[in-house]
Amino acid sequence: MSSYTPRGYILHAPRRTMGEHEMPFMTTPEWAVAIGAIALIAWVNWYFFFAGQAPALAVAATPGSVTAEVVIEVDGGYSPNTVRVRAGQPVRLVFDRKDDSSCSEEVVIPAFNVRRFLPTGERTTIVVTPPAPGRYPFTCGMSMLRGTIIADA
Repeated sequence: MSSYTPRGYILHAPRRTMGEHEMPFMTTPEWAVAIGAIALIAWVNWYFFFAGQAPALAVAATPGSVTAEVVIEVDGGYSPNTVRVRAGQPVRLVFDRKDDSSCSEEVVIPAFNVRRFLPTGERTTIVVTPPAPGRYPFTCGMSMLRGTIIADA
């Protein structure tokens, strides 16, 4: 359907009404596909953004030591990606890089002006002291892999 005006043609979408013999707007299989797609999108978001995000508690490496330590495995992401520490006390972050992708070859902790190369198959130790309670993010050099240091009082 179209009609001509001095400015050109105007196209009209066909009107869809529920007549006596017309099909409904969406059929049952179409509804099933739409609901399935929404469920899949929700699951993917949960998996990549929320699953397995229980924070690791940094503990003293040796009894009586003031410096806490946590080992963070770098293999397509940081595991654990959240580390809970005490504010004002030093923490030793040991990054154990397993994969060889270019994204994971560097770790950046902006709050502490840290940018460190992570050799594949080796452990790299970084010692930081969160000055106050708060959240201190760390990322790869491309900001694709993300983690957080949470400092509690």
